[in-house]
Amino acid sequence: MAASANADALKDQVAPTGKLRVAIAISPAGGAFWSTRTENGYAGVPVDLGREMAAQLGIPVEYVVHQNSGQITEAAAKSTWDVTFLPRDPERETKMTFGPIYEVADATYIVKPGSTIASFAALDQDGVKVAAVNATTTMRGAIAHLKRAKVTGYQTYDEIFDLLKGGEIDAFALSRDQLNAMARKIPGTRVLDETFKQTVTAVAVPLDHPLAAAFATKFMTDAIANGTLRKAYDSNGLKGSPVRTEVK
Repeated sequence: MAASANADALKDQVAPTGKLRVAIAISPAGGAFWSTRTENGYAGVPVDLGREMAAQLGIPVEYVVHQNSGQITEAAAKSTWDVTFLPRDPERETKMTFGPIYEVADATYIVKPGSTIASFAALDQDGVKVAAVNATTTMRGAIAHLKRAKVTGYQTYDEIFDLLKGGEIDAFALSRDQLNAMARKIPGTRVLDETFKQTVTAVAVPLDHPLAAAFATKFMTDAIANGTLRKAYDSNGLKGSPVRTEVK
């Protein structure tokens, strides 16, 4: 009886609607954070992890779609989602409770086709226009890093992709693996060699949900150890990417 009561208390806190509502952000960027639309719904590392978490709880999964991680963060206090997987930083730690890190990504910049910019020093000049996805960890990092270039936030990856391709911005700040994939789609672009910050991605739940936080932490710890995370990587175009759980 006690075990059943504990299970019911957990479900009441982690999934009060009877479904596990997983917040995801949609973009063609891929990687460990972004998800994509498919003919049958959604695909991505967070999609697979959320589905597995719901299965462990014995309840259905529902995906709550956002355009970026900033929107997910702003919705944390609105009870519109139950769990998410997104980049962690000090600002977000005031709005949600994070569990184990499951990805460490190097953030840098890609420059527009034909640009002569080849270093951070050349990039950080007056009049240089740098884009980032609005209200994200990477955007905050780029603003802190660049002293002279102007960083502007946009709501979607797709919007920035088109601006970069058309030469309307000079550079885009994002994780290196995503920018390398972008470079293959936009001939003439260059991903800079330097790294300005490491972004860590982790499971998270809204604040003041201790049972949900404990469950999410155990789930992610087990997923890293038992191959569930590796399987999610391999199923979503990251077969050659190592699982990085610690910042160097």
